[in-house]
Amino acid sequence: MSTGTDAATAEPDVSGERSTLWHNRDFVTFWVGETVSLFGTQVTTLALPLTAVLMFDASTEQVGVLRFVQLVPYFGLALLFGVWVDRVRRRPVMFAANAVRMVLLALVPLLSHLGVLSMGPLLIIACGIGIASVLFDVSWMSYVPTLVKDPKHYVEAYAKLGVTSSSADVAGPGLAGVLVGALTAPTALVFDAFSYLASMVSLVLIRAREERPTPPATKRRLRTELSDGWHWVFGDRILRPLVLMGPACNFCMVSIQTLFIVYAIRDVGLRPFMLGFILSMSAVGGLLGASVSRKVIQRFALGRVYFVSMTAIFLAPALIPLASGTKPFVAAMFIVSFFVSYLGLGTVQVVMMSLRQTCTPASLMGRMSAVFRMMLFGGGALAGPVSGFVAGAVGLRTTLALLAILAVALIVPLALSPVSRLRELPPPAVEPDPVAAS
Repeated sequence: MSTGTDAATAEPDVSGERSTLWHNRDFVTFWVGETVSLFGTQVTTLALPLTAVLMFDASTEQVGVLRFVQLVPYFGLALLFGVWVDRVRRRPVMFAANAVRMVLLALVPLLSHLGVLSMGPLLIIACGIGIASVLFDVSWMSYVPTLVKDPKHYVEAYAKLGVTSSSADVAGPGLAGVLVGALTAPTALVFDAFSYLASMVSLVLIRAREERPTPPATKRRLRTELSDGWHWVFGDRILRPLVLMGPACNFCMVSIQTLFIVYAIRDVGLRPFMLGFILSMSAVGGLLGASVSRKVIQRFALGRVYFVSMTAIFLAPALIPLASGTKPFVAAMFIVSFFVSYLGLGTVQVVMMSLRQTCTPASLMGRMSAVFRMMLFGGGALAGPVSGFVAGAVGLRTTLALLAILAVALIVPLALSPVSRLRELPPPAVEPDPVAAS
């Protein structure tokens, strides 16, 4: 993310930080570790619900609850973790969170091998993974500025991380489908456990020293620190519309993704391998979006990029309930739907992350991330049980159609958002005055 009025177009000053992050050894090390970890996460995204569906014949309600327990920790713990993360070094926290996720994922194939795995333990493990994921997520977003010290390189950093995420979206589901088909769903989770180990190794190899945050001059109060992060996000004219749009967007996307797995397997009759192939091919859109995001942001007004990308995300789900005919044609419609959605997501994530980092001072970075995580994943957490119970009452296809209508309706507040009218990144935020804050 760049600074000043020419943030989106200015080239980095080679007299300061090097002109490209390829020369930043610590960032590249972190990036590689995250790449491996995100590929493993994609395996879990498919393998965990398939474990419930294929092993325990889970209903749509049960699959929705499984998704709920993974995401609800973001709603309950993100703010508390955000306060803590702003007080400590982030790298040890990230290491511990990945260690917990590695152990919990390894328990699934172990319990399955021992013949004691059931929906109860699976829900507990999923919740534990969700708690560790909250801690990691609010930490890594605050940690990146430690590795990328010049704000001029933020857009490049998040574009690279976006390419990583989208690449995992492309290859991950296909890899998950192959692993589930060859090894069974529980055993496929071993791959994700090892991916967290790789991420832990990358964190150990980073040489950049992370300074402990400077304690405030006055005594800390948890309620005040929680309130500071909340007020900063909702008091900012750019962050406020971003954080309000997030829960509704996440509700639609998570609902559709959760129900689509069950719909594709049960109603359409696709095999896990074909399901993985569809998600992999469609996720090429995300890779494309992340790859071109930096150039698109440089060429077009930032708000226009945001609006067009979000509109693509909201329009694409309509193709899923409309798809009918032969299996190949239906699969092609699914690919187009997810391709367009991922294309918009791959681009808009870079825009949103750059805006969030620019509009937030370092001392509030963890709490800002926590507020966004709580709101985003709060919407996602509600998506699982709500969509699951609605689908149980009116059917999967009808529920998918209702979700598509809701997504299209979100274009109206999107068009009215001040973010959609931005021409470039705003100037970077300054630290709040501690005297005024007190």
